[in-house]
Amino acid sequence: MDQQPVVIYVKHRSPRSWRAKRLLRRKCYAFEVVEVSSESELPASPTGTASNRTVPQVFVDGRLVGGFDVIKALDRAGQLDRLVRGEV
Repeated sequence: MDQQPVVIYVKHRSPRSWRAKRLLRRKCYAFEVVEVSSESELPASPTGTASNRTVPQVFVDGRLVGGFDVIKALDRAGQLDRLVRGEV
C-alpha cells in the first residue's frame, strides 16, 4: 500500500503510546517512532492549545491527526486507511 509518512511521538512506558503503536503495526503501516521524555520535546501545536501536549501524538504527512483515541475512532469508522493513503 502506498502511504503518506506517519510519525508517532511517544513516551517510554506509556500504555496509550503502546496501544497506538500496536494499532499502527496491525494495520501494517510503516511509521517512525520519536520517543520524548517531556512535553517540551513535542512538536509545537498549530492551534496553540494545550490539549495536544500529551502522548501519543500521531502525524500523517506532517499533519497532527491526534492521539490513540482519535486514531482508534478513525480506524473503526474506516477512515484511517484513507487518511494514511492520502485520500483525505
